[in-house]
Amino acid sequence: MTIFFSYTAKVLNPNITKAITTKLISTIPLNFTSTKHMSQKCTSIPKKQQRVRDHAYDNYMEIEKKMRKVLKFQTLFLSQHNQTLPVSRLDFLARRIGFKRQEAGSFLLKFPHVFEIYEHPVQRILYCRLTRKALLQIEQENKALNAQIPEAVTRLRKLLMMSNSGCLRLEHVRIARTEFGLPEDFEYSVVLKNAQFFRLFNAKESTEKYIELVDRDPSLAVCAIEKVREKEYRERGIDAEDIRFSFLVNFPPGFKIGKYYRIAVWKWQRVPYWSPYEDVSGYDLRSLEAQKRMEKRAVATIHELLLLTVEKKITLERIAHFRLAMNLPKKLKEFLLQHQGIFYISTRGNHGKLHTVFLREAYRKGELLEPNDLYLARRKLGELVLMSPRKVKMDTELVRNRRDRHDDGGYMGRSTVVHANNGFDNFGVKENAGGDQKGDDDLDSDLGSNVESDTSDENDDYDSVETIDAEDYDMGILVDYMCLISC
Repeated sequence: MTIFFSYTAKVLNPNITKAITTKLISTIPLNFTSTKHMSQKCTSIPKKQQRVRDHAYDNYMEIEKKMRKVLKFQTLFLSQHNQTLPVSRLDFLARRIGFKRQEAGSFLLKFPHVFEIYEHPVQRILYCRLTRKALLQIEQENKALNAQIPEAVTRLRKLLMMSNSGCLRLEHVRIARTEFGLPEDFEYSVVLKNAQFFRLFNAKESTEKYIELVDRDPSLAVCAIEKVREKEYRERGIDAEDIRFSFLVNFPPGFKIGKYYRIAVWKWQRVPYWSPYEDVSGYDLRSLEAQKRMEKRAVATIHELLLLTVEKKITLERIAHFRLAMNLPKKLKEFLLQHQGIFYISTRGNHGKLHTVFLREAYRKGELLEPNDLYLARRKLGELVLMSPRKVKMDTELVRNRRDRHDDGGYMGRSTVVHANNGFDNFGVKENAGGDQKGDDDLDSDLGSNVESDTSDENDDYDSVETIDAEDYDMGILVDYMCLISC
């Protein structure tokens, strides 16, 4: 008994018990847990990936950020009578579109090729308006937009075919109408005029309007990536068997591709999936294989959604509007970061609150590989924005008006007005790298290049006067004067 109790006391000792337990656990084979961890590391793409910046897309968005502010002012001017606006009302109306106090005047002076400030010949007060170059760009964009309406109808049909029920909310399509090349009045010019394709109806539980597809066309239910695979398969034959379910992958510079990540991408490329245009409501989606197919189907859906846009890019927030209708995952940003070789998310613009998704295979060095007329017309606005304000030629501005007060202690005041010369007869663009001048219809230079203006010196409202460079004037004094006028 003495020996038994002494042995029991040793076993019940906490330190000895812990040592024995640790020894027993160490003898148990851990092949199950380690194998599961290694299998996930080898066969699946990591859920969380650090975003690697691509400066070509970020620089594109820096220009886009300036263009968004310019478009706000363009909309403001076009809504006014005679498309002009007095400088005294500029600051008040600019606050409605998100500008701070006394910020509108200095912003307009940064882009003299888009906006001009002139003195009314009769009223003798300052007015703002768009230049002829900006008006021509708007006219060209409207022509390109109206010319591609038949293509926009096809894009809207394919967009509705990717939804589960064949219908989408009208408001969600209206928010993304610019990306899909739809006109502002698309509800009438596209939907109602094509009653054989679309139908508008109100929801029973709410007052929201929905667009419904009348009939599905099997010839449209083919993804663009499938056509690329078919072309590759015809050229390579049996050697292209591995690309049956694969996507074009082009990782950003500096992206580290490890051994296990390379294996994971190789296996993921060979996972079959259902087409975005295929109805999956009748399938059992509870199995692991079905979840893998649905995950890859979501990639194919976003891929096809980007290809339906005009510029092959769209904001992440607008993709989220179609999340429920197209079976997309909840955490879209983390989901897209898993596939940085297919998509790129840029956070430039609006202080990082705006996320723009690019399709990497459609761009090269920040330029669209297959540009369309609408894209080229929109890019001309970016070229006008990038033109240096210090190279633009100006006419009589400064016009100095002296006003004298006589007996009651008057004063002598001077008013300074800037009016950018916007002659359009010899409008051309010259790149900084050197080259021949191009005409008005050839403005397809890179958005990142420095562009100069070769505007003429004519003016319809005033007689021809001596032209001078903007460098000869203190722009700070001019901004202060405009702020004084607006107040």
